[in-house]
Amino acid sequence: MATAKKPAAAVKKPAAKTAPAAKKPAAKAAPKAAAKPAAKAAPKAAAKPVAKPAAAKKPVAKKAATRTPNAAFMKPLTPSSALGEVVGAKPLPRTEVTKKVWEYIKKHNLQNPENKRNIDADDKLKAIFGGKKQVTMFEMTKLISAHLS
Repeated sequence: MATAKKPAAAVKKPAAKTAPAAKKPAAKAAPKAAAKPAAKAAPKAAAKPVAKPAAAKKPVAKKAATRTPNAAFMKPLTPSSALGEVVGAKPLPRTEVTKKVWEYIKKHNLQNPENKRNIDADDKLKAIFGGKKQVTMFEMTKLISAHLS
């Protein structure tokens, strides 16, 4: 058998130079293996048309990124005297008020080290938070909005 392989290898070398001869043995093995997945691939093919409409929605998402901000967020609001001690007395948009409160919290290291979502209030923030010693960041925005008019 060893001698039979050597002449076959010699025959394959010239066949390897011609691309169609080298592909025929691989093509014969592939249909057997591909016959079973082809039946499984049919349901996947049905799923592909569903994916194409989803791709059509992606450009819509790009349009949403270019929209203008809501005017209600950009309207300058006057802070109460308690909130004014933290962010200043002049009218600011709601977004800027939140940014300045976060700057104050980080400057004075008022985030709870165990759970960063909780804010430990100092004397100025207790007045804003309704006397609570600790609030979550989500409660904070609700409590701040009560001090804006």
